Order: sequence, then C-alpha cells, then structure tokens
Amino acid sequence: MRFYNTLTKQKDEFTPLNGNNVRMYACGPTVYNFFHIGNARCFVVFDMLRRYLEYRGYNVTFVQNFTDVDDKMIKRANEEGTTVKDIAERYIGEYFTDAKGLGIRPATIHPRATENIDEIIKIVSTLIEKGHAYAAPSANEEGAQDVYFRTLSFKEYGKLSHMPIDELEKGARIDISEHKEDALDFALWKAAKPGEPYWESPWGKGRPGWHIECSAMVLRYLGETIDIHCGGQDLTFPHHENEVAQSECCTGKPFARFWMHNGYINVNNTKMSKSLGNFFTVRDVAEKYGYPAIRFFILSAHYRSPINFSAEIIEQSKNALERISNCADNLKFYLKSAVEGELTAEAKSAIDQHKADFIAAMDDDLNTADAIAAIFELVRDANELIAKNASGADAKYALTLLDELCTLMGFTSEEAADDEFIKEIEDAIERRMAAKKSKDYAAADKIRAELLEKGVILEDTPKGTKYRIER
Repeated sequence: MRFYNTLTKQKDEFTPLNGNNVRMYACGPTVYNFFHIGNARCFVVFDMLRRYLEYRGYNVTFVQNFTDVDDKMIKRANEEGTTVKDIAERYIGEYFTDAKGLGIRPATIHPRATENIDEIIKIVSTLIEKGHAYAAPSANEEGAQDVYFRTLSFKEYGKLSHMPIDELEKGARIDISEHKEDALDFALWKAAKPGEPYWESPWGKGRPGWHIECSAMVLRYLGETIDIHCGGQDLTFPHHENEVAQSECCTGKPFARFWMHNGYINVNNTKMSKSLGNFFTVRDVAEKYGYPAIRFFILSAHYRSPINFSAEIIEQSKNALERISNCADNLKFYLKSAVEGELTAEAKSAIDQHKADFIAAMDDDLNTADAIAAIFELVRDANELIAKNASGADAKYALTLLDELCTLMGFTSEEAADDEFIKEIEDAIERRMAAKKSKDYAAADKIRAELLEKGVILEDTPKGTKYRIER
C-alpha cells in the first residue's frame, strides 16, 4: 500500500509506526455555517481512507476536530445577536446531519478547540521556555499579551510546502504588528478584544491562534508522532506548515509521517467563490440530487486531482449509482427463483479478479476512480450472469462482492432496511397483485403510489414484481 506523501513529494510505502494501529488526524470544519462541496471533498476522501485502512485490517484511531472559536464565528454571533457557543452547537449539529447523509462515519474522537485550552497553554508555555516563541504587548486588552511563534528558530521551516523562506515570506498571512520580530512569525495566542470570548492565561485574557489548536489536539489524543495527517490542499501553507514547526519545536520529534492533501473542486470550470455566485453548500446540492450522488461524484476522481462540479456531472453520478443499485436489486430478484447449483470456476475467477483490481487500485494511492471502474466491471459481469441464467451460486457470489465493495465505498447504507418495513412492502405488493387479479386497477395504482411516497419503486416483470428502495 503506497500513498503520495506531500512531505517527500513521492508515493511512499505505508506502514504504521505502531504495529497494526494507525493514528490519523484530519482538519475539521470551522463551525459557523453549513459546509460546502469543497469541504465535503476533504471529509469524504479521508473517510474513505479510514474505511479502506480498516477494510485492510488496520485498527484506526481517527481524530477530526471542530474549530469552535474563530474570527468568522465571532462575526456570525455578533450579526445574529447570539453567542459563539450557540453558533458552534448549531453548526456542529448541521455538520453531523450532512456528514451522515454523505456516508461519513463519525471520527473516533471529535474534539473541540475550546475543550483543549489547557493543552494549548501548556504547549505555548513550552515553546516560550525553549526560545521558539515570545510574548509581546497587545493593543487589545490592557496588560494582556499576544504570543508569537519565532518562525526562523525552526531551521526546517518550509519542508512541507517545499518553498524557500523568501517565497513563504511573500505568501504569509501577516498580522500588522510593530511587536513582531519577523513578518513570518504567527500568532499562538491572541489577547482578547472587547466583547470576544476569552480564557485566562499567563499572558492575560485571550484565545488561541488557529494553528496551535490542531497541534494541541493531535498531541493530546494521538501522541507526539502520528501516522497520517490529512486535509485540503489549501491548508498546506500556512496552516500545516505552522503545525509542523510548532509541534516539532515543542516535542523535538517528527510530527506526522505521512501528509495527504486532496485537490480543489471547481464549479463549471471556475474556482468556487461566494463573490461569483457559484458557492454551493452540500445541503443545497443534496436537496436536489441526494447525498449519495455527491459522495459518488467526489470519489469518481483521484483525490489529488482537481475536479469540476456541474449539474450535468452530478446528474451523471446519480445515474451511475442507479446502475449499481439496479444491478444489486436485479441479482436479489433473480436469486428468488434461480436454481442454486454449484459455484463455477469461471464465475469465481472473473469475480475474484474484480476484487483484486479494486484492491490494487486502492493500494495505489487510494485510487478510487479505478476502484469504481472495477465495480462497474463487476456490474457488467453480474448482468451477464442473469442474462445467461447462471446458477444461483454464481449470482450470489457476485452479489456478495458487490454489496461488500459498495458498502466499503459508502454507496449503500450500512444500516439494513428495517425488517418490519420490508414486510410492509411485500404485503403491499401481495395486495396490489390481488387487486390487479380482481381488475381493481384503481386500488392497485393507489398501492403503487403509496409505496412511491415511501421511496419504494415497483417494476412489473414476467417473473413477478420487483421493488427497490430509493437510496
């Protein structure tokens, strides 16, 4: 298994630091709004990475944080006349709603920045003691201080983004302050402004800087050196570069062995931007096309490649998912009347090859695009099995793998349909058949319509009535 490592700029063979246990961290959302499709790519891709590692037998401890105090959150709270805490609670709840719809499993731990203030203060104090950070007077609060990281004290600064210091100086997010020693120095702790949330600290009332939050949560929940740190490509600099610097200066140890970054999503071949009016939240897109189509769209391309979002492409994703689900439904219906027979060597060999192709693709830097291609090859062969009246054993073998791979990819719900609901559907189909037999077509049509309202689609065939639950 090999992953592209931003740190080394090459595909490296992946082996965990500690036996079979993988420690993995992903940067989560700043919770002041619904998350958009660009955010969704990061969340879906690294949910997929976590799923696949577990599928291959690793024990994964996966931490994804919530940034629940931030300038944008303070602005939103002021606009709405509420508190930052209320904004955080609301949009953390909305995150989980959309994440569940997208098939994103909850992380092992979802820490919040505000739950880790003591850890943050401890790290900042250590950095000051070691000469890697310094306190400076602040204009925000009388007697309070800002604390900055002394960037040039870390000799390897720039090793993640692979940019020379002079280039990084130009691109740095610079706070105007006469008290900073260098333009590239960044805030670890910010003195509170009037009306802002704050915590007591050795430097007076204040709150943490953005970068230090993630370092603190990694160190607290996963340890000094982790296996994988991941996030969007836009976070490589300055956020992840700064995480590396402050963490390694604090502990004296490597921070993360693998850095994995997903590429951007463009909208109609243009960079997504609120000012251009092409900014879409997952909630908005899901209301029109459904959550599964969004997940399929994201995984249909290699995670490091830029991908283009458009109504046409998301519609194609929806149709592709329907091809897969129709194949699964057809196999289930076929098995109701198929002769069991023996599993043939020919069918077993072909189906096993599809699984091998799937694993080879995923082992090669999480190539979900080629993995999905392997699933569609399986769909093609499964449909051929039905067409040539293959044995039930052959069809069942194909269905078992199709269910396995689609569940792994998050294309099908891991929560099986409720037995009571299935019985309700089957009873309704029997009543509809009886109504049609007695030529009460109005009653039959009413039953079909009632099932359709519940997301159940019926199809009459020479072998009986099939149904599928709209996913």
